[in-house]
Amino acid sequence: MTAEEIMTPKPFTVHERTTVDEALRIMSERNIRHLPVVRGEDEVVGIISDRDLRGLGLSLSQDLATIDALRSRMRMRVTEFMSGDVVTVGPEAELDEIIDLLLEEKISAIPVIDSDTNALLGIVSYVDVLRCVRDGSKDA
Repeated sequence: MTAEEIMTPKPFTVHERTTVDEALRIMSERNIRHLPVVRGEDEVVGIISDRDLRGLGLSLSQDLATIDALRSRMRMRVTEFMSGDVVTVGPEAELDEIIDLLLEEKISAIPVIDSDTNALLGIVSYVDVLRCVRDGSKDA
């Protein structure tokens, strides 16, 4: 199995100028835990996760009153707290390589990047890997 076969294609993204408030809203509305941060159309410069938000004292399940109390943090740009130096893979990356990277880097998602253009193609999260392993075990 390759990254291309198990990735979530065309994932939701945020621009590097996106505020925490907007990123939190997108993640909450879309029920997702990872948002690649892009410059321009699709150059990945970071990734923001629910873990990053928890580091700011935020969570996807907080009510609006709590969020209002944290408004100053919410106006920060995602680039102020995103994870930079993003670990990425190409679409040809094998499942074993992806699992090794997730474990070694202690991360829960890896953007899939076109090796020629550096354009974002998709994202592989640990949930995608678990689904793949589960579905593969049904075939055995």
